[in-house]
Amino acid sequence: MQRILLLVTLALFSVLTAAAVWQDGVLKIFSSIPQSLGSLQIYVDLVIACVLINVWIWRDAKEHGRKPWGWIIATMIVGTFSPLIYLLTRPSESQ
Repeated sequence: MQRILLLVTLALFSVLTAAAVWQDGVLKIFSSIPQSLGSLQIYVDLVIACVLINVWIWRDAKEHGRKPWGWIIATMIVGTFSPLIYLLTRPSESQ
């Protein structure tokens, strides 16, 4: 059930991202950040969340014998796509 929820989340987020990039383009998405304090707040919140997720990925990857650097770099480049894929490829607790 958890993997299905992750897959659905990843699929829906991918569709939203593709639609945003198709409609506005990558540059316009990022250029809207400094246009208002609300946009800036959302962006800073995302950066803080990604840093916290990277701390968890670092610890979890080390615990499971995985190399964390690729996941951490990918998270800072593509945002939450990387942690969602990390969770999908993470060994389950029952293994």
